[in-house]
Amino acid sequence: MSTASTFQLTVEGMSCQHCVKAVTQAIQTQDADAAVAVDLPGKQVTVTSTLSREAVAAAIADEGYNVTA
Repeated sequence: MSTASTFQLTVEGMSCQHCVKAVTQAIQTQDADAAVAVDLPGKQVTVTSTLSREAVAAAIADEGYNVTA
């Protein structure tokens, strides 16, 4: 079993609660136990998950958002 890690990503294009829900669901589809916190004004997504940073970034990008950092 993998150990959960916490990391922060900068995500462009999020503007509303629908965006928050879409990003959260994209990550939790791959890791149901992931904790996701979205800061819309700061364009930050903080994730605690067993997924890699790259896997989380790919899930967010698949929803149409631009992960910049």
